[in-house]
Order: sequence, then structure tokens, then C-alpha cells
Amino acid sequence: MSVAVGLDVGTSSLKGVALGPDGAVVATAHASYPLSTPRPGWSEQDPELWWEAAQAVLAKLSALAGPAAGIGLSGQMHGLVALDAADRPVRPAILWNDQRTAFECAEIETLLGGPERVLELTGNPALTGFTAPKLQWMWRHEPELHRQIRQVMLPKDYVRLRLCGERATDVTDASGTLWFDVAQRRWNTAVLDALEVDDGLMVPALESSLQTGTTPDGTVVAAGAGDQAAGALGVGVAAPGIASLVVGTSGVVLAPLSGYAADARVQGSCHAVDGTWFSMAVMLSAAGSLSWLQELLGAPYETLLADAAACPAGAQGVTFLPYLSGERSPHADPDARAAFTGLALGHDRGTIVRAVLEGVAFGLRDVLDVVAAATGARPAAARISGGGARGDLWPQIVASALELPLTRVRVDEGAALGAALLGGVAAGLWADPQEAISAAVATGETVEPDPAWVAVYAEARERYRALYPALAAVR
Repeated sequence: MSVAVGLDVGTSSLKGVALGPDGAVVATAHASYPLSTPRPGWSEQDPELWWEAAQAVLAKLSALAGPAAGIGLSGQMHGLVALDAADRPVRPAILWNDQRTAFECAEIETLLGGPERVLELTGNPALTGFTAPKLQWMWRHEPELHRQIRQVMLPKDYVRLRLCGERATDVTDASGTLWFDVAQRRWNTAVLDALEVDDGLMVPALESSLQTGTTPDGTVVAAGAGDQAAGALGVGVAAPGIASLVVGTSGVVLAPLSGYAADARVQGSCHAVDGTWFSMAVMLSAAGSLSWLQELLGAPYETLLADAAACPAGAQGVTFLPYLSGERSPHADPDARAAFTGLALGHDRGTIVRAVLEGVAFGLRDVLDVVAAATGARPAAARISGGGARGDLWPQIVASALELPLTRVRVDEGAALGAALLGGVAAGLWADPQEAISAAVATGETVEPDPAWVAVYAEARERYRALYPALAAVR
């Protein structure tokens, strides 16, 4: 049986899934790798780790599911992979959550003629996580390394290079670079010229389901998609009306659009369905906040969540601001920091954990409100995925804070599933992404907001929103 394989190059691990022609999951695999934070606010990774993980995952999937007809690629967006003439990385990749480029973002705004002009040219504001400011940073701070660069790639596309020798990206991943004309779905030569970036550094940007090459054994490799676009496909969000809510390391609300639109409050992107777009907004530390707390406390997640469930809604007045690595939305502030307020001697571990779960939920509500304001429409419902979608407590908290029903999908393989759908389309298993979604994506239970919690959270959310300006004023 020929299968479609999806690989997702994540921040902490590479995940893989194999789907049969009927859309059923045949096998899954993953391989973990470390993240480097050499300085506060910096986030880096050795691209070789991704390739080693990809080889291990593909070997596991092949052993479990047999040969693949097509492979789709997805991965963390915005990362800068700078290659020399021999296709070797000149330094570790600078990742999506790296915050070192505030000066370069301001510089790009100046070079392009102001924030409004940046939005007009690229469909996006200049954000610290994007790829273009990272290259500007290298030019300023690492000129010897910058002079060695002969090709710039995004994380998943480095895996493609090693997998099939092809140099390509897709329109969704390219949308998050700040070098791309999202409206026209092509590299923007005016931006490249203004920033003095050689357009020869760029690789072709293709629609997500197109074939980019074949592996040595003849397996088709699709262009693929950035993790948010692929993840939206994986939960069946390809048209307006239903949003994708990802509670992973970061938190993302993604809303498909009926046509291209740009707004400085959100990120604009081509979607993985040909000729379509979406808007999204991102908080940087969603499930990452719980991971941080779990590592700090040293207790199993199950224990922490049980403790939190014993604490009433509102966390007894304790508020957590989840800006552990700065923030992107609603505050584009790389220097924002996390905080607890309202602590007293009577508060226990469960109170702290509940405050973190609720603080992330309030952050997601901020993100939802930004997307709704920018697009002019509040989604009627959302499909929830990511680590925070598991279990009962946190999805219930999030649904109540967002005042939105959240539907799980029966197979939650995230971006890897969306990548597999694209790999299957490129290989001819399905005619297009919509047919692939119909074959593979089935919804599960819907988590409704708890009316009692909705009322509590309306009040608690006001305390939460007052924290950022108060803390920013004294830092």
C-alpha cells in the first residue's frame, strides 16, 4: 500500500505521520532535539539536528507503513537558515521565537518608507520573529559570516534540500519572511532591493501541493506549508467561518479569508489551498508556559492539572501574565516579561497552575479579539489542536475565556497531518487539498464554554489586561 507521509520540523522535535489512501493514520513517529538559548531572548538550533531527526522518523515510518508515494513537509516558520557555497549552515538557525532584532525591525521600516509602506509591500508588519530582520542582524553583527551566505532557507526547506536535493519553499512559509508579496504570491523585488538583499539568495516559492522533486528512491516531495497553514489543513480549516486555534508552544488563532486583506494588527499569509489567504495572530508562550512551570516544579503534568482542577475558576485572584519570551500579539514587544500578581500565603501549587492555565487562556482571548477586529468577523467556532487541546480542564478553560465552542479532531497529528495531505495530493492520492481533508479529517467532541466560568473570566480578564501597561510603565 502506498502511503502519504508528512514531516513537521518543530521547535523541540520532528514529528511524522503516514496516511493510507483512505485517510487513516497508518503510523506515527517522532524524534526530539535540543533548543539553544545562548543569551536571554535568543533562540537557535543546529539544522543538522533536523536532518538527523528526519532520517530517523522516515526510517520508523517506512518500517511500520511501507514505502511512501509522497512526502509533504511542514515546520516552524520564520527561522533563518543561512547556507554557504557548499550548502553548509554558516551558523545555527535563528528561530521564530528569537527576539534580538527590534533594532533591525525599526531599520526595515525606515528603509521601506514607514510601517504603512511595509504593510503595503509585504502584507505584514515588521516583527522581530520574521526572517528578514534576522539577516539584517547578521549583516550588522556577524559580517564575516554574512559574507559567506549563498542561499537563505526556512527550516523545513533545509530538510527538503537534504532529502531530495531541491531548493524550494512554498508560499505560506515565504509569507512569514517579510521579503514576500503576500497579495501577489511572489518574492517582492522592491523589498529585496531596498534592503540590499540579493534575490539570488531566495529559492522558488511554489503553491503548497505542487511537487518540488523526488527522493533518490523516487518518492515525490511536495512543496508543503509552514506549520500554521499545514496545521489548519490538518484540522480541516480551509475556508472562512471556522478558525484554527493551536495551543502549542505558542498560541495561534488563524482565520481563513474570502480574499486577500492586510492589517497591521495581524499576520497575513497565503494559505496552503491554491489562491487563498488567511490572517493569524500569535502569542509566544502558550503551552510553553505550562512546560516552563512543569520543569520548574518537577511534578508530572497529570499531577499539576489535577491540582489545578481542585482550584476554583479565577485562581483565587492570582493572575499570570504569560510573556516568558516577549510577546507578539496583542503587544509586539520583545521586552515584555511574565509575572504573577495577587499571591498570598494561602495559595498552593494548584492555584499557581490554575493561574498559568487561565493566563494563557486570556492571552488567547486577546489574540482572538485581534483577529476578529482585523478581519471584521468573529468566527462562530474553532477547531482546537496542540498539546493544550488534550484532557478536559484546559480546553474548558480556554473555551470559557474565548466564549467560543472548541471542536477537537479525532486524529490530532497537527501540522504533520496537513503536510501528509499535501504530500498525498502531490503524489496523486487525492485530487486537491479539499479532497484530502474530506478523506482524512474527522471531528470529535465539542467543548462548550462553562457559563459560570464565563462570568468569572470576564472580570479576571480585566485584571489581566491591566497588568501589561502597568508593568511596562515601570521597567
